[in-house]
This record gives sequence, structure tokens and C-alpha cells, in this order.
Amino acid sequence: MHHVQLILPLLLVLCTRIIAADAPSDSNVTDDSIATGVAFLLASQEGPESAEWPYEGVYRVRQDGASVIPIGYRVGGTAIVATALLHLPEIERTPEYTGSMTRAVDFICRSTDEPLMQWSDYDGGYDVRGWGYIYALDFLCDLQSTGSVPEGMDAAVQSAIEFYARALQKIAIPTWGGWNYSRSRDVTKPSPQAPFMTGPALQALFAAAARGIPVDDDTITQALDALERSRSTTGAVEYTGGPERASPDTNAAGAAGRMLASETTLHLAGRGSDARVRGALDSFLAFWDELDARRGKTGTHKGPYGVAPYYFFFAHYYAAQAIELLPEPLRKEYREPLRRRLEQVRLEDGLWNDRVFPRSASYGTALSLLSLNMSDVPPPANWSSETTATTD
Repeated sequence: MHHVQLILPLLLVLCTRIIAADAPSDSNVTDDSIATGVAFLLASQEGPESAEWPYEGVYRVRQDGASVIPIGYRVGGTAIVATALLHLPEIERTPEYTGSMTRAVDFICRSTDEPLMQWSDYDGGYDVRGWGYIYALDFLCDLQSTGSVPEGMDAAVQSAIEFYARALQKIAIPTWGGWNYSRSRDVTKPSPQAPFMTGPALQALFAAAARGIPVDDDTITQALDALERSRSTTGAVEYTGGPERASPDTNAAGAAGRMLASETTLHLAGRGSDARVRGALDSFLAFWDELDARRGKTGTHKGPYGVAPYYFFFAHYYAAQAIELLPEPLRKEYREPLRRRLEQVRLEDGLWNDRVFPRSASYGTALSLLSLNMSDVPPPANWSSETTATTD
């Protein structure tokens, strides 16, 4: 059975690699991309205190009589851009950079007081505060572990890490495990999880546990079990899933991003393998055109595979992460095809954007820069229940 799950992606990648090998290499393009991208990110910080890089999608909430970007998107988008700026070694730590990062960290920490970021009144439905929890937690843990907390903010960062870790665990799906931004209104009952949210949520909690933050072992175990059930016998990962194993009809062409997020996460928890990670990477390369067909388009889950535009750079980020989990001899084999694809979709202004909203160029550019430089990003934390405390 293990071999059956990997046959399709391994066969398809043979053609993909032959095609990729024909394109000329230009390493200078990557340096130019980084310089242009960083300059844009530092200049595009916005909000009342010039502290945010909000992610923009079609979803809005009503606040003070207006339709606004939800705080979960504002926090999550800011954390993603700040993560890119934190990990790009080419950036000179100028006063402009220091001020930008300090404002972002302050915003992310203060957002724990926002009414729509609380777990106490979380009642399901369509709600994106979980995305804010995930990427804020991941970023702040990185900030601490690299010794990059702005001066005088240690206590605020520690408090925010504890808040986001606890909040993320509080909104986990009971019994069936995992996370989903679209839930039933009765959050005390089980509901399907979304692997593309469950994987990143688990990785954020792995990072928190590595920092000594209490993480409940049962919450992690249930979520990992849910990810394993989401794999079909072909290796493709379903969009959402409950207590049953994914159908063999799950289509790999529409699953490239969530396959990568799932397999990297399971690998970090000792439930995956190099072979499964390679299978997910090979599927990503083989079906890349299906992802690209939805890049920058209107709407969300359009046919034939239901791929939404915002999974495009999400998939590249987790592809880059997957590459760095492989043994060293295999990494170069995948880094170059990934780089070529990112340069292929770089816009005329030197940025990346998979949405129709200009503001979301910050999200696309940040994920692309992180993907291009993943070899310089500290590896994600592994999971071991033996080294964690337990929440009450």
C-alpha cells in the first residue's frame, strides 16, 4: 500500500524535471527579487500606526457600521510579512527596518486585547481569528528563538505567545481533531477539519512547545490523527475531513498545497517519511499548472479542482519547507525547480500577488521571499509529547 500511495507523483515528476531542466538559470534574479521585495514591504506597512500588513481577501466583518478586514487577517498578514523580514539575511538592520519590526511586534502583541481575537466568545461559523493565532504564534516564537525581540518588549512578547498558544488550542475541533475556519455554530460538537489549516496550526504549537509553552498532548494527537485520515490511498489529501479515511477519489491536482502542509507537519511529528514528503513535492511540481491557472483570478473555489487563488503562494511556502526537511543531497534537486516557478510568476513591478487585491502583494511577496530563502530560515520545531507541559 505504501508504494501505491507514491506511484502517481513519482511518475509524473519525471516529465516535470525534464521540462524544468531546459530553462536557463539566473541566480542574479533572486538577489534582485529580494532587494525589490524588501523595499516594497518596508514601504507598504499601513494602518493607524503604520504597524500592519493586512492580508486582504473577499471576507469582511461589520465593525462600527463599516465593512472591514477582520482582525485575524490583519494579525496573520502582519505576522507573515514580519517573519519574512526577520529571516532574510540580506536585509540591513537600518533604523527604518528596526522601527518597522518594532511597530509590527507591538501591533501583534496588542491585538490579544481585540474583541474578535478572543477565544471566550468563539462560536464557529466562518471565522478567521484562527489564522491570526497561527501565524502570530509562529512569528513570535521565531522572534524569541532568534534573540530578535525588540528592546523592552520581552514581557509583552511572552504574554502574547502564551495567549495565542492557548487560544489556538481552545478553538481546536473536539473529538475528531484539527482546525477549520468554517465550523458549525455548535463548537462543542465534532466537525470536519481542514488540513491546510490543521498543518500550520500544529506547526505553530510545535514551536510554542519548544519554547516551554503548555501544549495539550491530546489536542496534538487528535489533530495528527485527523491529518493521517485526510490522506487518500493515492497520497492526495482531502479538502476537509471527519472521522473517516479520505476517499480514493480525492484528486491530487487540486490538493498540492494541503498535501505539502500535511506531509511536512506529519514528518515533524514522526508520522511521515522522506518518501511521503518527496511524493507531495513531486505532485506539486507535476500539477503546478493547475495551481497557476487560478493565480490572480476572481472568485475562490472554482473548477475543475476547486483551487482558490490564495493557495498559490501558500503551496510554494510549504514546498520550500518540505525541501529543507529532506536529506541534503536531495534538496538541490528541488530548490531549482521551485525557484524557476517563483521567478516565472514574478510580476512586472518585481512583486508577487496571487489575488486581485493590490494590498495582498505583501502576503504574496513575503511568502515568495521566504520560499526563495528557506535554506536560511531556522528549521521548524519537531513534536515530542515527552518534552511538553499540559494545559489545564
